[in-house]
Amino acid sequence: MATYDLILRGGRVIDPAQKIDGVKDVAFAAGKVAAVGVNLKPGPATEVRDAAGYIVTPGLIDLHTHVYWGGTSLGIDAEEFCRTSGVTTSIDTGSAGPGNFAGFRKHVIEPSETRILAYLHVSFAGIYAFSNTIMYGESQSMQLMAPRDAVKVAEANRDVIVGIKVRVGLHASGDQGTAPLDVALQVADEVGMPLMCHIDHPPPSYEAVVGMLRPGDVLTHAFRPFPNAPITAQGKVKPIVLEARKRGVLFDIGHGKGSFAFKTARAMLANGFYPDTISSDIHTLCIDGPVYDQVTTMSKFLVLGMPLAEVIKQSTVNAAYALKRPELGSLKPGSVGDATILSIQHGQFDYEDVLGEHMTGHQKIVAEATVVGGKWWHAKDKSKFPKIVAKTGAKAS
Repeated sequence: MATYDLILRGGRVIDPAQKIDGVKDVAFAAGKVAAVGVNLKPGPATEVRDAAGYIVTPGLIDLHTHVYWGGTSLGIDAEEFCRTSGVTTSIDTGSAGPGNFAGFRKHVIEPSETRILAYLHVSFAGIYAFSNTIMYGESQSMQLMAPRDAVKVAEANRDVIVGIKVRVGLHASGDQGTAPLDVALQVADEVGMPLMCHIDHPPPSYEAVVGMLRPGDVLTHAFRPFPNAPITAQGKVKPIVLEARKRGVLFDIGHGKGSFAFKTARAMLANGFYPDTISSDIHTLCIDGPVYDQVTTMSKFLVLGMPLAEVIKQSTVNAAYALKRPELGSLKPGSVGDATILSIQHGQFDYEDVLGEHMTGHQKIVAEATVVGGKWWHAKDKSKFPKIVAKTGAKAS
Protein backbone atom coordinates (compact mmCIF):
# COMPACT_ATOMS: atom_id res chain seq x y z
CA MET A 1 0.00 0.00 0.00
CA ALA A 2 1.32 3.40 -0.98
CA THR A 3 2.25 5.78 1.83
CA TYR A 4 1.48 9.44 1.20
CA ASP A 5 2.67 12.52 3.08
CA LEU A 6 -0.12 14.77 1.80
CA ILE A 7 -3.35 14.40 -0.15
CA LEU A 8 -5.31 17.24 -1.70
CA ARG A 9 -8.84 15.87 -1.65
CA GLY A 10 -11.54 16.46 -4.25
CA GLY A 11 -10.35 19.54 -6.14
CA ARG A 12 -10.86 20.18 -9.84
CA VAL A 13 -7.48 19.09 -11.14
CA ILE A 14 -6.38 20.88 -14.31
CA ASP A 15 -3.11 19.48 -15.60
CA PRO A 16 -2.70 20.27 -19.31
CA ALA A 17 0.49 18.18 -19.47
CA GLN A 18 -1.63 15.06 -18.89
CA LYS A 19 -4.84 16.43 -20.46
CA ILE A 20 -6.57 16.09 -17.08
CA ASP A 21 -9.53 18.28 -16.17
CA GLY A 22 -11.74 16.69 -13.53
CA VAL A 23 -12.40 16.19 -9.84
CA LYS A 24 -9.60 14.08 -8.40
CA ASP A 25 -7.24 13.70 -5.47
CA VAL A 26 -3.54 14.53 -5.72
CA ALA A 27 -1.09 12.76 -3.42
CA PHE A 28 2.50 13.65 -2.57
CA ALA A 29 5.30 11.59 -1.06
CA ALA A 30 9.03 12.22 -0.55
CA GLY A 31 8.79 15.65 -2.13
CA LYS A 32 7.24 14.46 -5.38
CA VAL A 33 3.82 13.87 -6.87
CA ALA A 34 2.91 10.29 -5.97
CA ALA A 35 -0.54 9.77 -7.50
CA VAL A 36 -3.55 11.44 -9.11
CA GLY A 37 -6.81 9.56 -8.76
CA VAL A 38 -10.17 9.18 -7.05
CA ASN A 39 -10.51 8.36 -3.35
CA LEU A 40 -6.80 7.89 -2.74
CA LYS A 41 -6.31 6.14 0.60
CA PRO A 42 -4.37 8.00 3.30
CA GLY A 43 -2.08 6.32 5.78
CA PRO A 44 -2.08 7.04 9.51
CA ALA A 45 0.47 9.86 9.09
CA THR A 46 -0.98 11.38 5.90
CA GLU A 47 -2.05 15.02 6.02
CA VAL A 48 -5.28 15.41 4.05
CA ARG A 49 -6.52 18.82 2.92
CA ASP A 50 -10.00 19.46 1.57
CA ALA A 51 -9.69 21.13 -1.85
CA ALA A 52 -13.33 20.65 -2.92
CA GLY A 53 -14.60 23.66 -4.82
CA TYR A 54 -11.12 24.80 -5.80
CA ILE A 55 -8.84 24.28 -8.80
CA VAL A 56 -5.62 22.31 -8.31
CA THR A 57 -2.88 22.85 -10.89
CA PRO A 58 0.79 22.02 -11.14
CA GLY A 59 2.85 24.62 -9.30
CA LEU A 60 2.71 27.81 -11.35
CA ILE A 61 5.89 28.83 -13.16
CA ASP A 62 6.50 32.52 -13.84
CA LEU A 63 9.00 32.54 -16.70
CA HIS A 64 9.92 36.21 -16.23
CA THR A 65 10.55 37.64 -12.75
CA HIS A 66 13.13 39.72 -10.93
CA VAL A 67 13.74 38.26 -7.49
CA TYR A 68 17.30 39.26 -6.61
CA TRP A 69 15.89 40.92 -3.51
CA GLY A 70 18.41 43.19 -1.80
CA GLY A 71 20.98 42.73 -4.55
CA THR A 72 19.31 44.83 -7.24
CA SER A 73 16.92 47.75 -7.02
CA LEU A 74 14.24 45.93 -9.00
CA GLY A 75 14.21 42.68 -7.01
CA ILE A 76 11.14 41.46 -5.09
CA ASP A 77 10.87 38.64 -2.53
CA ALA A 78 10.22 35.31 -4.27
CA GLU A 79 8.66 33.65 -1.22
CA GLU A 80 6.22 36.50 -0.65
CA PHE A 81 5.41 36.36 -4.37
CA CYS A 82 4.57 32.67 -3.97
CA ARG A 83 2.25 33.45 -1.06
CA THR A 84 0.34 36.07 -3.03
CA SER A 85 0.50 34.66 -6.55
CA GLY A 86 0.85 30.90 -6.23
CA VAL A 87 4.15 30.86 -8.12
CA THR A 88 6.24 27.95 -6.87
CA THR A 89 8.99 28.42 -9.47
CA SER A 90 10.26 31.93 -10.22
CA ILE A 91 12.57 32.39 -13.18
CA ASP A 92 14.78 35.39 -12.63
CA THR A 93 15.60 36.87 -16.01
CA GLY A 94 18.92 38.60 -15.95
CA SER A 95 18.85 40.50 -12.66
CA ALA A 96 22.35 39.12 -12.12
CA GLY A 97 25.24 38.81 -14.53
CA PRO A 98 28.48 36.87 -14.17
CA GLY A 99 29.95 39.55 -11.92
CA ASN A 100 27.35 39.19 -9.16
CA PHE A 101 25.65 35.84 -9.71
CA ALA A 102 27.53 34.21 -6.81
CA GLY A 103 25.81 36.56 -4.37
CA PHE A 104 22.41 35.95 -5.95
CA ARG A 105 22.90 32.22 -5.59
CA LYS A 106 24.22 32.22 -2.01
CA HIS A 107 21.98 34.85 -0.47
CA VAL A 108 18.70 34.43 -2.39
CA ILE A 109 18.43 31.25 -4.46
CA GLU A 110 19.83 28.74 -1.97
CA PRO A 111 17.94 29.94 1.17
CA SER A 112 14.61 30.19 -0.66
CA GLU A 113 11.97 27.59 0.16
CA THR A 114 10.43 28.18 -3.25
CA ARG A 115 12.35 27.32 -6.39
CA ILE A 116 14.35 30.03 -8.17
CA LEU A 117 15.99 29.40 -11.52
CA ALA A 118 17.74 32.02 -13.62
CA TYR A 119 18.65 33.29 -17.03
CA LEU A 120 22.16 34.70 -16.60
CA HIS A 121 22.66 38.16 -18.05
CA VAL A 122 25.48 38.51 -20.56
CA SER A 123 26.16 41.99 -19.14
CA PHE A 124 28.69 41.80 -16.31
CA ALA A 125 26.53 43.13 -13.46
CA GLY A 126 23.11 42.30 -14.83
CA ILE A 127 20.35 44.90 -14.55
CA TYR A 128 22.06 47.16 -12.05
CA ALA A 129 20.54 50.63 -12.63
CA PHE A 130 16.76 50.22 -12.79
CA SER A 131 14.76 52.42 -10.42
CA ASN A 132 12.49 55.44 -10.28
CA THR A 133 15.49 57.74 -10.02
CA ILE A 134 18.25 55.96 -11.97
CA MET A 135 17.61 54.25 -15.29
CA TYR A 136 20.61 53.20 -17.33
CA GLY A 137 20.53 50.35 -19.77
CA GLU A 138 23.13 47.72 -18.97
CA SER A 139 23.50 46.92 -22.69
CA GLN A 140 24.29 50.50 -23.73
CA SER A 141 28.02 49.95 -23.29
CA MET A 142 29.59 47.02 -25.12
CA GLN A 143 32.39 47.21 -22.55
CA LEU A 144 29.95 45.66 -20.07
CA MET A 145 29.34 42.61 -22.26
CA ALA A 146 31.14 39.72 -20.55
CA PRO A 147 30.92 36.65 -22.80
CA ARG A 148 33.88 34.72 -21.34
CA ASP A 149 32.76 35.36 -17.76
CA ALA A 150 29.19 34.42 -18.65
CA VAL A 151 30.28 31.09 -20.13
CA LYS A 152 32.33 30.28 -17.02
CA VAL A 153 29.49 31.11 -14.61
CA ALA A 154 26.84 29.34 -16.68
CA GLU A 155 28.93 26.18 -16.88
CA ALA A 156 29.51 26.21 -13.11
CA ASN A 157 25.83 26.72 -12.22
CA ARG A 158 23.91 24.51 -14.63
CA ASP A 159 21.69 23.27 -11.82
CA VAL A 160 20.03 26.69 -11.51
CA ILE A 161 20.94 28.61 -14.69
CA VAL A 162 18.55 27.72 -17.50
CA GLY A 163 19.67 30.14 -20.19
CA ILE A 164 21.28 33.43 -21.20
CA LYS A 165 19.51 36.80 -21.03
CA VAL A 166 20.07 39.98 -23.00
CA ARG A 167 18.12 43.23 -23.25
CA VAL A 168 18.07 45.23 -26.47
CA GLY A 169 16.13 48.32 -27.45
CA LEU A 170 16.44 52.07 -27.05
CA HIS A 171 16.06 51.96 -23.25
CA ALA A 172 18.19 48.89 -22.65
CA SER A 173 20.91 49.18 -25.29
CA GLY A 174 20.75 52.74 -26.64
CA ASP A 175 22.15 52.90 -30.16
CA GLN A 176 23.91 49.52 -30.03
CA GLY A 177 21.25 47.82 -32.17
CA THR A 178 21.59 44.04 -32.26
CA ALA A 179 25.25 43.98 -31.16
CA PRO A 180 24.49 42.86 -27.56
CA LEU A 181 22.17 40.16 -28.92
CA ASP A 182 24.94 38.89 -31.17
CA VAL A 183 27.26 38.53 -28.15
CA ALA A 184 24.54 36.80 -26.10
CA LEU A 185 23.83 34.34 -28.91
CA GLN A 186 27.51 33.42 -29.04
CA VAL A 187 27.43 32.69 -25.30
CA ALA A 188 24.23 30.65 -25.61
CA ASP A 189 25.75 28.63 -28.45
CA GLU A 190 28.94 28.03 -26.47
CA VAL A 191 27.13 26.66 -23.41
CA GLY A 192 24.30 24.96 -25.33
CA MET A 193 21.52 26.90 -23.61
CA PRO A 194 18.49 28.81 -24.86
CA LEU A 195 18.44 32.59 -24.88
CA MET A 196 15.80 35.00 -23.66
CA CYS A 197 15.77 38.36 -25.39
CA HIS A 198 14.05 41.50 -24.11
CA ILE A 199 12.91 44.05 -26.67
CA ASP A 200 11.69 47.60 -26.10
CA HIS A 201 11.63 50.65 -28.40
CA PRO A 202 13.68 50.62 -31.61
CA PRO A 203 16.51 50.38 -32.41
CA PRO A 204 16.66 47.49 -33.15
CA SER A 205 13.37 46.58 -34.79
CA TYR A 206 11.13 43.70 -33.73
CA GLU A 207 11.83 42.12 -37.12
CA ALA A 208 15.62 42.32 -36.71
CA VAL A 209 15.51 40.69 -33.27
CA VAL A 210 13.05 37.90 -34.13
CA GLY A 211 15.03 37.10 -37.27
CA MET A 212 18.13 36.29 -35.18
CA LEU A 213 16.51 33.96 -32.66
CA ARG A 214 17.00 30.19 -32.80
CA PRO A 215 14.59 27.34 -32.08
CA GLY A 216 13.97 27.23 -28.32
CA ASP A 217 14.97 30.86 -27.77
CA VAL A 218 12.41 33.08 -26.05
CA LEU A 219 11.31 36.55 -27.12
CA THR A 220 9.88 38.20 -24.03
CA HIS A 221 7.62 41.28 -24.14
CA ALA A 222 6.20 39.61 -27.25
CA PHE A 223 2.79 41.39 -27.02
CA ARG A 224 4.25 44.84 -26.44
CA PRO A 225 2.62 48.04 -27.77
CA PHE A 226 3.70 50.12 -30.76
CA PRO A 227 6.50 50.79 -31.58
CA ASN A 228 8.04 47.35 -31.98
CA ALA A 229 4.71 45.55 -31.79
CA PRO A 230 4.26 42.14 -33.45
CA ILE A 231 1.24 43.29 -35.46
CA THR A 232 0.82 45.47 -38.53
CA ALA A 233 -1.26 48.64 -38.64
CA GLN A 234 -4.01 46.49 -40.16
CA GLY A 235 -4.05 44.20 -37.12
CA LYS A 236 -2.32 41.22 -38.74
CA VAL A 237 0.56 39.24 -37.28
CA LYS A 238 3.79 40.22 -38.97
CA PRO A 239 5.02 37.51 -41.36
CA ILE A 240 8.42 37.28 -39.67
CA VAL A 241 6.67 36.47 -36.38
CA LEU A 242 4.80 33.59 -38.02
CA GLU A 243 8.03 32.36 -39.58
CA ALA A 244 9.81 32.49 -36.22
CA ARG A 245 7.11 30.41 -34.55
CA LYS A 246 7.38 27.81 -37.31
CA ARG A 247 11.08 27.36 -36.62
CA GLY A 248 10.51 27.06 -32.87
CA VAL A 249 11.03 30.52 -31.39
CA LEU A 250 8.93 30.91 -28.23
CA PHE A 251 6.85 34.01 -27.48
CA ASP A 252 6.55 35.09 -23.84
CA ILE A 253 4.37 37.86 -22.41
CA GLY A 254 6.67 39.49 -19.82
CA HIS A 255 4.04 42.10 -18.88
CA GLY A 256 6.16 44.41 -16.74
CA LYS A 257 5.93 48.17 -16.51
CA GLY A 258 5.91 48.89 -20.23
CA SER A 259 5.55 45.71 -22.26
CA PHE A 260 1.93 44.56 -22.55
CA ALA A 261 -0.94 46.24 -24.39
CA PHE A 262 -4.56 45.11 -24.64
CA LYS A 263 -4.68 46.37 -28.23
CA THR A 264 -1.82 44.10 -29.23
CA ALA A 265 -3.19 41.15 -27.28
CA ARG A 266 -6.66 41.46 -28.83
CA ALA A 267 -5.18 41.51 -32.31
CA MET A 268 -2.84 38.57 -31.69
CA LEU A 269 -5.61 36.44 -30.17
CA ALA A 270 -7.99 37.38 -32.97
CA ASN A 271 -5.40 36.00 -35.38
CA GLY A 272 -5.24 32.78 -33.38
CA PHE A 273 -1.72 33.57 -32.17
CA TYR A 274 -1.56 32.63 -28.48
CA PRO A 275 1.59 33.35 -26.48
CA ASP A 276 3.64 30.29 -25.62
CA THR A 277 4.03 31.44 -22.02
CA ILE A 278 2.29 33.96 -19.77
CA SER A 279 4.66 35.70 -17.38
CA SER A 280 4.50 38.76 -15.18
CA ASP A 281 7.95 40.41 -15.40
CA ILE A 282 7.31 41.32 -11.78
CA HIS A 283 9.65 43.88 -10.21
CA THR A 284 9.53 46.76 -7.76
CA LEU A 285 8.26 49.26 -10.33
CA CYS A 286 5.22 47.23 -11.41
CA ILE A 287 4.22 45.15 -8.38
CA ASP A 288 1.80 47.90 -7.27
CA GLY A 289 0.37 48.10 -10.80
CA PRO A 290 -0.24 47.50 -13.57
CA VAL A 291 1.07 43.93 -13.08
CA TYR A 292 0.47 43.16 -9.38
CA ASP A 293 1.19 39.45 -9.71
CA GLN A 294 1.19 36.38 -11.96
CA VAL A 295 -2.46 35.41 -11.41
CA THR A 296 -3.61 38.91 -12.36
CA THR A 297 -1.60 38.61 -15.57
CA MET A 298 -3.22 35.23 -16.21
CA SER A 299 -6.64 36.74 -15.46
CA LYS A 300 -6.18 39.32 -18.21
CA PHE A 301 -5.93 36.54 -20.78
CA LEU A 302 -8.91 34.74 -19.28
CA VAL A 303 -11.10 37.82 -19.69
CA LEU A 304 -9.69 38.39 -23.18
CA GLY A 305 -11.32 35.08 -24.09
CA MET A 306 -8.58 32.50 -23.71
CA PRO A 307 -9.81 29.19 -22.21
CA LEU A 308 -8.83 28.58 -18.60
CA ALA A 309 -7.00 25.34 -19.43
CA GLU A 310 -4.91 27.21 -22.02
CA VAL A 311 -4.06 29.96 -19.53
CA ILE A 312 -2.90 27.32 -17.04
CA LYS A 313 -1.00 25.46 -19.77
CA GLN A 314 1.02 28.57 -20.55
CA SER A 315 1.94 28.99 -16.89
CA THR A 316 2.86 25.35 -16.25
CA VAL A 317 3.85 22.77 -18.88
CA ASN A 318 4.67 25.33 -21.60
CA ALA A 319 7.01 27.17 -19.24
CA ALA A 320 8.62 23.87 -18.22
CA TYR A 321 9.18 23.11 -21.91
CA ALA A 322 10.88 26.48 -22.43
CA LEU A 323 13.12 25.74 -19.44
CA LYS A 324 13.89 22.21 -20.61
CA ARG A 325 12.81 21.02 -17.17
CA PRO A 326 10.23 18.26 -17.76
CA GLU A 327 10.06 17.49 -14.04
CA LEU A 328 8.22 20.81 -13.59
CA GLY A 329 4.82 21.97 -14.79
CA SER A 330 2.93 18.70 -14.35
CA LEU A 331 1.22 16.56 -11.71
CA LYS A 332 2.41 13.37 -13.35
CA PRO A 333 3.67 10.93 -10.69
CA GLY A 334 7.38 11.45 -10.18
CA SER A 335 7.20 15.16 -11.00
CA VAL A 336 8.35 17.79 -8.52
CA GLY A 337 5.84 17.95 -5.68
CA ASP A 338 4.55 21.47 -6.29
CA ALA A 339 0.92 22.44 -6.72
CA THR A 340 -1.09 25.65 -6.76
CA ILE A 341 -4.66 25.89 -5.48
CA LEU A 342 -6.71 28.50 -7.31
CA SER A 343 -10.23 29.89 -7.25
CA ILE A 344 -12.15 31.84 -9.88
CA GLN A 345 -13.94 34.85 -8.47
CA HIS A 346 -16.89 36.38 -10.30
CA GLY A 347 -17.83 40.04 -10.29
CA GLN A 348 -16.50 43.21 -11.85
CA PHE A 349 -12.73 43.59 -11.89
CA ASP A 350 -10.66 46.41 -13.32
CA TYR A 351 -7.60 45.46 -15.38
CA GLU A 352 -5.03 47.90 -16.74
CA ASP A 353 -2.33 47.59 -19.40
CA VAL A 354 0.93 49.55 -19.63
CA LEU A 355 -0.61 52.30 -21.78
CA GLY A 356 -3.31 53.10 -19.23
CA GLU A 357 -6.14 51.34 -21.06
CA HIS A 358 -8.63 49.83 -18.61
CA MET A 359 -10.77 46.76 -19.20
CA THR A 360 -13.55 45.44 -17.00
CA GLY A 361 -13.54 41.68 -16.56
CA HIS A 362 -16.07 39.45 -14.85
CA GLN A 363 -13.61 36.80 -13.70
CA LYS A 364 -10.45 36.87 -11.64
CA ILE A 365 -8.01 34.05 -10.91
CA VAL A 366 -6.97 34.05 -7.26
CA ALA A 367 -4.15 32.06 -5.68
CA GLU A 368 -5.48 30.45 -2.52
CA ALA A 369 -2.68 28.14 -1.38
CA THR A 370 0.40 26.22 -2.50
CA VAL A 371 2.17 22.94 -2.03
CA VAL A 372 5.96 23.20 -2.23
CA GLY A 373 8.19 20.15 -2.25
CA GLY A 374 5.29 17.89 -1.33
CA LYS A 375 4.39 19.89 1.77
CA TRP A 376 1.43 22.14 2.54
CA TRP A 377 3.24 25.46 2.34
CA HIS A 378 0.77 28.27 2.53
CA ALA A 379 -2.91 29.17 2.53
CA LYS A 380 -3.95 32.78 2.16
CA ASP A 381 -6.97 32.18 4.41
CA LYS A 382 -6.22 29.66 7.17
CA SER A 383 -9.91 28.93 7.68
CA LYS A 384 -10.02 27.33 4.24
CA PHE A 385 -8.67 23.89 3.32
CA PRO A 386 -9.19 22.28 6.73
CA LYS A 387 -7.42 19.07 7.56
CA ILE A 388 -9.57 15.96 7.16
CA VAL A 389 -9.37 13.40 9.94
CA ALA A 390 -8.48 10.20 8.14
CA LYS A 391 -10.41 7.70 10.23
CA THR A 392 -13.80 9.44 10.24
CA GLY A 393 -13.65 11.68 7.22
CA ALA A 394 -14.57 14.58 9.51
CA LYS A 395 -12.92 17.92 9.15
CA ALA A 396 -10.60 19.33 11.77
CA SER A 397 -9.51 22.90 12.16
